[in-house]
Amino acid sequence: MSDESETTIAEFEKALAESREGTYRLRLYVTGTTDRSARAIGNIRTICEEHLMGRYELEVIDLYQQPELAREGQVLAAPTLVKELPTPVRRVVGDMSDEGRVLFGLDIARVE
Repeated sequence: MSDESETTIAEFEKALAESREGTYRLRLYVTGTTDRSARAIGNIRTICEEHLMGRYELEVIDLYQQPELAREGQVLAAPTLVKELPTPVRRVVGDMSDEGRVLFGLDIARVE
């Protein structure tokens, strides 16, 4: 078995284990230090601390610094929040100020 196959299998097994544990893996794509980006970061951190405390990983990606990740993440607008785990993958676009919409969009409203 090649190293690449082993890495892919290991990543799959890790994702499967995390999804069973209820860990949420989130990526927030923003564009620089704009007011809208700052609001989105603050809002999603607040939402995560209130509803997913200790059960989430949040990665903030600045598309100005890493534009290639927009294509990889299939991101067409920013800010965009992508829930990678648990599956299914879900996306919410905007500054994350409507908490109910964010919870519904990420299917975490029933976690409380």
